Amino acid sequence: MTGTRGAHTAPERLLSVLAAFDQEHPALCLTDISRRAGLSLTTTHRLVGALTEWGALERDGSGVYHVGLRLWELAALAPRGLALRQIALPYLEDLYEATHENVQLAVRDASDVVYIEWLSGRSAVGVHIRVGARWPLHATGVGLALLAHGGPELQEKYCAGELASFTPYTITDPVRLRRELAEVRRTGVAVSDRQVTRDALSVAAPVRGADGSVTAAVSVVVPQADAQVPVLVPAVRVAARGISRALGWQPERG
Repeated sequence: MTGTRGAHTAPERLLSVLAAFDQEHPALCLTDISRRAGLSLTTTHRLVGALTEWGALERDGSGVYHVGLRLWELAALAPRGLALRQIALPYLEDLYEATHENVQLAVRDASDVVYIEWLSGRSAVGVHIRVGARWPLHATGVGLALLAHGGPELQEKYCAGELASFTPYTITDPVRLRRELAEVRRTGVAVSDRQVTRDALSVAAPVRGADGSVTAAVSVVVPQADAQVPVLVPAVRVAARGISRALGWQPERG
């Protein structure tokens, strides 16, 4: 169940209705929304009606609800969403033309990495992502790059938690993860080898904002068997540096 039966305030109830929708449940009937939100059917009907009238939800001809375009309009205003994507896209396209492999742009949200752009060719290795998808920070190249520059407090809290495993190569040992993060800071790039799927390797680099802080990460994902990391590293660094400059970062100022 996505929602919570402890949602007592009006904002909590509204958010629990919206939270009922996810990647596995993009379309829901009223009964399913009620069940997943942990709300009575009467309350759900009232809230869904209000959200539909406002445009946050849309109802199709069969009576099934979907997320509405009004939410997309609001999401486009997020500085780490569509705005960042538009600035980064030319550099992502250059990286794709140089590699013809999967190119990704992601930001950190709490302990997850969230993908905000993805370019892929027909012959590129398969990846389990989409725009808006979330993965744990430790299991991806972009996640490692973001975690490594997230500060000691975040890193210690993350390492103290459960490290989910997806393949036999996923980093699940906090000691090893700390060493990996130190290496990312030393080299300026993160390499994630077969952590999510057995056939893919990613090389990622951090993207900095105007104040020098890391705000995003860019990566290229290639077949592990054919990976030439020394060749990929410069290309990924150039893309990350270009996006950073476009965001106002001035390396000569540190």
